[in-house]
Amino acid sequence: MKVKTSEAVFKGHPDKVCDQIADGLLDVLLSNDKDSRVAIECLIKDNFVVIAGEVTSNFSIDYAKETKRILKEIGYTDDFEVIVKVSEQSNDIKVGVDNLGAGDQGIMYGYAANETKECLPLPYVLSRNIAKRMDEVNRQNSSIFGLDGKCQVSIVYEGDKAQHISTVVVSAQTKPGIGREEYEPYILEVLEEVLPSDLTDTSTLILINPTGEFITGGPCADSGVTGRKLQVDSYGTLALHGGGAFSGKDYTKVDRSGAYFARYVAKAIVKAKLATSCRVSVAYAIGVPFPVMVDVKAKNSEFSDDELRKIINKVFDFAPSNIIKELKLKEQTYQPLAAYGHFGSKDYPWEEVSDEVICRLKEESNSLNGQN
Repeated sequence: MKVKTSEAVFKGHPDKVCDQIADGLLDVLLSNDKDSRVAIECLIKDNFVVIAGEVTSNFSIDYAKETKRILKEIGYTDDFEVIVKVSEQSNDIKVGVDNLGAGDQGIMYGYAANETKECLPLPYVLSRNIAKRMDEVNRQNSSIFGLDGKCQVSIVYEGDKAQHISTVVVSAQTKPGIGREEYEPYILEVLEEVLPSDLTDTSTLILINPTGEFITGGPCADSGVTGRKLQVDSYGTLALHGGGAFSGKDYTKVDRSGAYFARYVAKAIVKAKLATSCRVSVAYAIGVPFPVMVDVKAKNSEFSDDELRKIINKVFDFAPSNIIKELKLKEQTYQPLAAYGHFGSKDYPWEEVSDEVICRLKEESNSLNGQN
């Protein structure tokens, strides 16, 4: 028996606010110039926002105006002071990317497992669904709830099968003067909607605002920084992460594109039923137009990891230029991903594994079996 735990945060959490600002600014730049080179990071504290980074684009953006627009969309309507420190992309980087090379060095991971329809770990899916539903409740009951919050789900496993939800934590910001008897029923209703009934019982520990009160929240309670919720962005601590943030970076940055493609390949392996779970890792060198490493680790496969790696390398092209083209990265809108995670939404190409790709994987696996 083992316990797996994952967390998610509400849309108004200060770190997630910064992720949404970074990707919102990226979207404005790319929608006006698809060849924009963008690396934007944000910091928020109280009513003070810092926008910093490197941008080269044919479109001129009013960073302060767009930042305030995004904050209002999230629900923060105060008057914010915005400080902007943005320069052009280094020419050393530009030369490498112009030659179809990777926009940075680094290691990226992609993961998929067959335990949920999204091919994501169940504790992560449940915690994220609680966060999404709580944000809807917050909007409907703005006189009761604030914008900030976190949630966490722990599940007992026997082998790879979920047996029981042992603990659920929900910390939701509330307005002053609102007692537990007023806000707790809303949260319990959300948990009843989201959590599978066959995995919960009277022994499931439900912790709601464990400190007793959560009134001061958002950037007034805690500073926020882009890229500080990397596991919320990916697999909820239940798979490896290379350490590079996704938000605020254009598609030439392999922190983003390489991670998306690794997820796409891992999900294809699972969808083709070549393994019940799969982790794909890929590494790049800045300016080099091909990966310096592609590796795989799978569970419950008839093939060794080395054999799966050979199959993957025959079916998929990890060159940065191909990833941009195959996943249509110039055409995507990234801000929606910054709120609840970058994987699991069927609206994005790296989540849609075609029948053609599955057939190719099966053909290569059959061919390998024939050789053996």
